[in-house]
Amino acid sequence: MLIFFSVNEKNDIIPKYPDKEVPMPDSVPMIRMSDVQQTAVHWLWYPYIPFGKLTILQGNPGEGKTYFAMYLTAACTNRQQLPNGELLEPFNVIYQTAEDGLGDTVKPRLVEAGADLDRVLVIDDRESMLTLTDKRIERAIRENQAKLLIIDPIQAFLGAQVDMNRANEVRPIFRALGEIAEAHDCAILMIGHLNKASGSQSTYRGLGSIDMTAAVRSLLFIGKVRDDPTTRVLTHEKSSLAPPGKSLAFSLGDADGFRWLGEYQLTADELLSGSEHTPTKVERAEKLILSLLENGRVCPSSVIDKAAQEQGISPRTVRSAKRNLASKLYVVRDGAQWMVSLLS
Repeated sequence: MLIFFSVNEKNDIIPKYPDKEVPMPDSVPMIRMSDVQQTAVHWLWYPYIPFGKLTILQGNPGEGKTYFAMYLTAACTNRQQLPNGELLEPFNVIYQTAEDGLGDTVKPRLVEAGADLDRVLVIDDRESMLTLTDKRIERAIRENQAKLLIIDPIQAFLGAQVDMNRANEVRPIFRALGEIAEAHDCAILMIGHLNKASGSQSTYRGLGSIDMTAAVRSLLFIGKVRDDPTTRVLTHEKSSLAPPGKSLAFSLGDADGFRWLGEYQLTADELLSGSEHTPTKVERAEKLILSLLENGRVCPSSVIDKAAQEQGISPRTVRSAKRNLASKLYVVRDGAQWMVSLLS
């Protein structure tokens, strides 16, 4: 490259670069937006969990966070479909937990969920405790091509010297973790507990600095439904990259184990305050079917469909309700029609 020189009024020789801007030695490094490559957001589960970003899942102990994480892991490693989500090709997941034993709790639950155990990995930190600033995290993601890292719970991995209530201590940790997620297009899901401020807005209910929730691109909550202890609801409180997702219910604690129940009309604030909810169409259909079959009654499937139609419930919703109730129903063909009853 040719370099030209000019002389100013003080007779100083100044190099001139006609084809490139060269910053002065003490100038501030800048990024021109015209030079930034535009990229699309990729989703592990739209719109709840993006690849390459941080997501937090919060809830009280014993309300289903870990079970949800296990079934999410199963979906990612064994090509199982999440509600309203696309089927993903199986990929490796790093599941880092500080609360549950790997042999007596984590593995049995993963087996129950149907996960491919060969694709579920844990960073061995028995000799040296892992923290969120540990270089082993990025190495493990890179070396194992992991597309999902689960941290359960956040507070256990901040490190003994970090005060989680101080924004100036939490912010750089989350920024560095976000850079790792982006560099490897890996979704990082961190599970956290709630504080005891029951009257607070949901965004402020997580333990630690508000900077934790400010730093993530998606914030989820899980909690029990007040009038049904076996039903949990996943709500989407913050979504920076897409419109918030619908609240989704799943069953946990009955004989059928974990199963998705469909959309649920409940916000995060309502969930955390213990408010009642408006039943979904599928729930209305389930209740109708059970009422038609109570006291040992046997009912033609066509009669159920007609009764649902009269209440404004579509055939598709009735089919979903029947699938949800499959373990409780006995269906047998009688001539040209199907007869339905409750299993005794």
